[in-house]
Amino acid sequence: MYTKEQEEMALREYERLGSVAAVIQKLGYPSESTLYRWYERKKAGLENRHGQIAETTTTTGHHCNTPGHPRHPSAEFKYEVLHRCFELGEDVEYVSREIGYSRMSIYTWRRKYLKYGMVGLMAKRKSIPRAPLPQEHALSETEELEKLRTQLQELQFEVDVMKETIAVLKKDPGVDLTVLRNREKAVIIDALKGKYALPTLLSRFNMAKSSYYYQRAVMNKPDKYLSYRAQITAIFQENRGVYGYRRIYLALKREGVILSEKIIRRIMKEEELTVLLSKKRKYSSYLGEITPEVENIVSRDFHADQPYEKLLTDITEFAIPSGKLYLSAMIDCFDGKVAGWTTGTRPNADLVNTMLDQVIANLPEGCHPVVHSDRGCHYRWPGWIDRMNGAGLIRSMSKKGCSPDNAACEGFFGRLKNEMFYGRSWEKVSLDDFRQEIDRYINWYNHKRIKISLGGLSPIEYRHHLGFAA
Repeated sequence: MYTKEQEEMALREYERLGSVAAVIQKLGYPSESTLYRWYERKKAGLENRHGQIAETTTTTGHHCNTPGHPRHPSAEFKYEVLHRCFELGEDVEYVSREIGYSRMSIYTWRRKYLKYGMVGLMAKRKSIPRAPLPQEHALSETEELEKLRTQLQELQFEVDVMKETIAVLKKDPGVDLTVLRNREKAVIIDALKGKYALPTLLSRFNMAKSSYYYQRAVMNKPDKYLSYRAQITAIFQENRGVYGYRRIYLALKREGVILSEKIIRRIMKEEELTVLLSKKRKYSSYLGEITPEVENIVSRDFHADQPYEKLLTDITEFAIPSGKLYLSAMIDCFDGKVAGWTTGTRPNADLVNTMLDQVIANLPEGCHPVVHSDRGCHYRWPGWIDRMNGAGLIRSMSKKGCSPDNAACEGFFGRLKNEMFYGRSWEKVSLDDFRQEIDRYINWYNHKRIKISLGGLSPIEYRHHLGFAA
């Protein structure tokens, strides 16, 4: 299958590279068995004068113990054989024929190499020449052991330092020790001083000896704020644990104690006096798309040419010490008048439906306004939809989570809270009294509160001025 030129080229490359796998990778031919057969024929001198290859069935044996194959080859030779057989993938049988050692020998070398490494490939002990060990080798081994011992001690030192940093200072494992405060460094050094020398510890923390002893002296001084600590703790606990440093500062001042807020904060931190605040969740009536989507007809156009053309509605929440109250209101885009409102302790369907009934009852005959709301569940329940359809009102809804789509109604709630709710104490006000206060404000808002946009008139006055019914 191969020409004489191909065979000779393969044998030349094999003699040059010394690896069957390398020859096949370079030339792309032949197979391992074929190349070994060519090589054996060449060694046996079976090539005739005319360049023809004579066929033979003679099997060449192993050449152990011949002058070219000593009984104990070198470790480098054994390693090269293992590299060819078990890394380059050459056939063990053909490699054994080439080198003149049995397959059993090759597998024995491999077993020893896997167990002992290169030492296992060395010659037997009895064949090793006896000679005095060179002095430099003994010193090199001693130095190597000393180097390993030093590295182990340094590693143990770093582990101990990090353990104390985590245990004493409650720092993260990856903390940079060079950025610690001198007081923190002194605490760690004191914890490790019984195990390591002080100069070693000071060098590791990059801390001067004088700084260390200064911190020791400061830490050993009596705490001049000891009495204040007990007083601050008592004030914090007596007030249900809700006082921060500002209120504690005022409480101390009422008792005739003047202490800076910075010191109070530090003492509270050291005594672990932390105010636990629950995260407030903003009220939202959105419960998902429970009914089909409604078109946004208003589309942020809050201008109206006459009363009851566009109405906006929403719900807002008031939280006072005596409880929570919810306000449902409907705003007329014509002049900002509150066309209807109801208050209740729960933001349910009755709250919004009652308000809608009031507005429908006050609508002029033949009036069918657009009623715009957000996507809250109250405006998607059957009661609201049935009332809207029965009165011939047109539904419009904002986009999901887009408060600017209902900005005119949101603006009224903002003014109401700024002018009536915020900045006042509702400590002793009941929910009924608070409801009456909201009613009084809205009546005042509709009848007396002047609006610059209406020419200095209230919404009711503006309607009367234009000849519209209130």
